[in-house]
Amino acid sequence: MSSAQPLQVAILVFDDVEALDLGGPYEVFTTASRMHQRQHPGAPAPFVVQCVARSLDPVRARAGLRVLPDADFASATAPDVLIVPGGVVDAAAACPATRAWVAQAAGRAQITASVCTGAFILAAASVLTEGPATTHWEDTADLRTQYPTLDVQENVRWVDRGALVTSAGISAGIDMSLHLVTRLLGAALSERTARQMDTPWNPQP
Repeated sequence: MSSAQPLQVAILVFDDVEALDLGGPYEVFTTASRMHQRQHPGAPAPFVVQCVARSLDPVRARAGLRVLPDADFASATAPDVLIVPGGVVDAAAACPATRAWVAQAAGRAQITASVCTGAFILAAASVLTEGPATTHWEDTADLRTQYPTLDVQENVRWVDRGALVTSAGISAGIDMSLHLVTRLLGAALSERTARQMDTPWNPQP
């Protein structure tokens, strides 16, 4: 990665998104940028993170937390890394505009990753169509039933297929995001980020 070209990270936000599915990856990538800049004073942030929604109206996350999107589908910067969090995803997965943007963004991104039930949105957008994948333990049977061409994995924390990564629950989404930082910028930065966040990072899927 060129230091002059930060990686663009887009996190999809939608009504009833799980707050920690969104907040965990957000914290990982923004903290990684801060730790990198501490080690390299004057260097640009390696990650630029945007929360992207269908419109710029406030999003009501699950349990009522209100989120102000940074960009809508029309104005969002094309991401290098696309994160699709989970939550109550039925409406988002059924939304044609959301499916279209996710498919377009994933087609351009280096890495597309889901947290928890975000895998259902990737599948609805025809980004996740076959092969191994995972989701929250409570939803693996539904994912397998709705998308029988997927090889839904249980008892794993994430499944890394290179350009496509799916993860299980909230803590797995944080560890998966640290795993992505390792892939993109090395384990030393992931370890420093996890220490700064005071989170016990398990690098094994």
